Amino acid sequence: MATIKKDSRGIAIAATIIVTWSALLVYLLAFFKVDLTSPLPYLFMLVQMHLYTGLFITAHDAMHGVAAPGRRKLNKAIGTITAFLFAYNWYPRLLPRHHQHHKHVATEQDPDYYHGSFWPWYFSFLKQYITWWQLLMMAVTFNLLKFFFPVENVVMFWMLPAILATFQLFYFGTYLPHRGEHAPDNLHKSGTQHKNHFWAFISCYFFGYHYEHHDKPYLPWWQLYKVKG
Repeated sequence: MATIKKDSRGIAIAATIIVTWSALLVYLLAFFKVDLTSPLPYLFMLVQMHLYTGLFITAHDAMHGVAAPGRRKLNKAIGTITAFLFAYNWYPRLLPRHHQHHKHVATEQDPDYYHGSFWPWYFSFLKQYITWWQLLMMAVTFNLLKFFFPVENVVMFWMLPAILATFQLFYFGTYLPHRGEHAPDNLHKSGTQHKNHFWAFISCYFFGYHYEHHDKPYLPWWQLYKVKG
């Protein structure tokens, strides 16, 4: 595997995602008036969904040591913060499960894999990564937020984007690349999207290029497109 060298670009990208998600959330909760007849709230909801996905993808990069390459403590801090901002996920719990996925991809030992159709697989995926204490903290946070902000804003820009982002991550980053049978010479038992960098970014931060990720897990998400054939 390639040697991981210090590179500050990943730190800047992680900071951009965190700051953009935070600033837009504050604006949408505190200052944006929801008009359900306008397309704007739905557009902002989708933008927040994409930024939520970016938080998790950043945490995922940290799991591979490439959010802050060569800076272990900072890399772990970035992973911990971004995972926690995404519905109170706990980075130390996610880390071994993700590496188990890479080690035993599409087998019974793979926590991300389920031999079945979309919805049973999705719920199996959620059970692997969502805990009761997360749901409790989300419920407490929701009830606190609605004391300070309009409930429709809390639902549209804090709660629903997080839920929708789990679909985005699961569908493009797990279900599509790992479903079905793979050829015996497919070492990573993974499919990949057709080459379209715009769609690959919009859909899931290039993680539709999933075979490429498994083949070169030392590449951060923002460099995956470079190895797409």
